[in-house]
Amino acid sequence: SSGINAEYGEKKKEGDSGDEAEKPVEKKDESSDSGCGGQVKVSAYLNMAADLTHNFTDGLAIGSSFLVSDKMGYMTTFLILVHEVPHEIGDFAILVQSGFTKSTAMHFQLITALGAILGTASGLAAEQFFEAATHIILPFTAGGFIYIATVSVIPELLEGSSSLWQGIKEIFALGLGIALMILIAEYE
Repeated sequence: SSGINAEYGEKKKEGDSGDEAEKPVEKKDESSDSGCGGQVKVSAYLNMAADLTHNFTDGLAIGSSFLVSDKMGYMTTFLILVHEVPHEIGDFAILVQSGFTKSTAMHFQLITALGAILGTASGLAAEQFFEAATHIILPFTAGGFIYIATVSVIPELLEGSSSLWQGIKEIFALGLGIALMILIAEYE
């Protein structure tokens, strides 16, 4: 015997008899796990609550945009989808690092994504209850995006020492975003 259990890749300890080394070592079966790889950090649950709320407001924006026009609804849906892909990947990574197994993290991500469907239904139904729904919901959701940008994104960009070239690229990207918004508003 070479000293390695080929099936499990484990070395025999010195002094072990050959019979003991041939016994398979039980591995923990992840599928029988309760869904968490041990203790789950509280930040994972806070992240899920924030993600559910975020997805709900995205859904509100989508629903109320369709009330304005189909074109605006499709454009809003596309832009939110593009925004959500990296956001959800980041949330998945946070859940896994916080103690969830990958499959459990995916299940919880799906549950929080249902918030967007609920938000869309709420945005569409709001028009039935009061006529000025779009005049309230769209500014509310736009304000939420502006809040996230000013409280979360801008301080992150300003944090640390960055080079002059990095600052120029960030200002260019900001200006390009503003120019695109003006272009869309003019030709909508």
